[in-house]
Amino acid sequence: MPGLLGHRMASMGNGLILAWLFAGCASQSPAPVSERAAQLKQVETTALSPSPMQAPASTPTTPGALAAGNYVVRKGDTLYSIALEHGQSYRDLAAWNNLENPNKIQVGQQLRVKQAEADAAAAPVAVVKPVAAPAAVETRPLGSAVTTADGETLKREPKGGKQPYSEEALARLQKADSSTVIELKPEAKPVPLEKPAEKSAPVAPDEIAEWVWPATGKVIGNFVEGSSKGLDIAGKAGEPVQAAAAGKVILVSSALRGYGNFVIIKHSSAYLSVYAHNSRILVKEEQVVNKGQKIAEIGSSDSDQPKLHFEIRHQGKPVDPLKFLPAH
Repeated sequence: MPGLLGHRMASMGNGLILAWLFAGCASQSPAPVSERAAQLKQVETTALSPSPMQAPASTPTTPGALAAGNYVVRKGDTLYSIALEHGQSYRDLAAWNNLENPNKIQVGQQLRVKQAEADAAAAPVAVVKPVAAPAAVETRPLGSAVTTADGETLKREPKGGKQPYSEEALARLQKADSSTVIELKPEAKPVPLEKPAEKSAPVAPDEIAEWVWPATGKVIGNFVEGSSKGLDIAGKAGEPVQAAAAGKVILVSSALRGYGNFVIIKHSSAYLSVYAHNSRILVKEEQVVNKGQKIAEIGSSDSDQPKLHFEIRHQGKPVDPLKFLPAH
């Protein structure tokens, strides 16, 4: 009996323990679905929200969302190629975008490829103003009489003061009376001066008066929209390459694939010309050149034969040079 009683009491104790455990579990039953959804949303929001000390990472700007005058760097781009495609100097692009090293740009980076209107308006402009002409000259005898407002006649005397009378002194005074003095009188109307012509400076947009052929050889490759960006002109190594119009050299480089040693000249705010595959370049960046000036020598750099590749670009877009050059 004692053993049976002990066994029953042990069973009752185990039952109480199990009941207590089940009650504890029931008190921590899952929250309703709506409550769990709200908690999950709060967790997600907390995970996605940046901390006060950490700004959210900027997302790449899609081309469709770009402001006018901006460009997003793509794979394979260089600052030189971007400048050429937009008809600008790479120096200007570097300045507009605060680039210390033009060779360091990143894919997805947004660049300004057009000068801001505010910057253009703030640029100094030379103003030519009329300059007053020299005053008119009036002559009057040194010893002539002057009548005052009261009608009194005054006689001018030599600045040397009075001299003792003598024949020689009288002769000197008579001679002095025949001399003249100069009195300046302001002219009422100034005469404008003509503005001097600027030698070899780039002309106004779309006003290139005349183009000349950059080389004398035969055309062996024509401009083709979307395929060939200019003319290929045959020649012998060392033959001269000439500037097709007056302008300023904005790039001397070999950094563009397929161009070899090349030169870019800016003729106006609208027009550029490109001269590629040279063996030797004779000009420097920022140098002003005249139309017909020798700027390089024909070569075969990055080409299978000696030739000149020549392009004319309007607002950065290649156009057919034959529409601008005289009959060859």
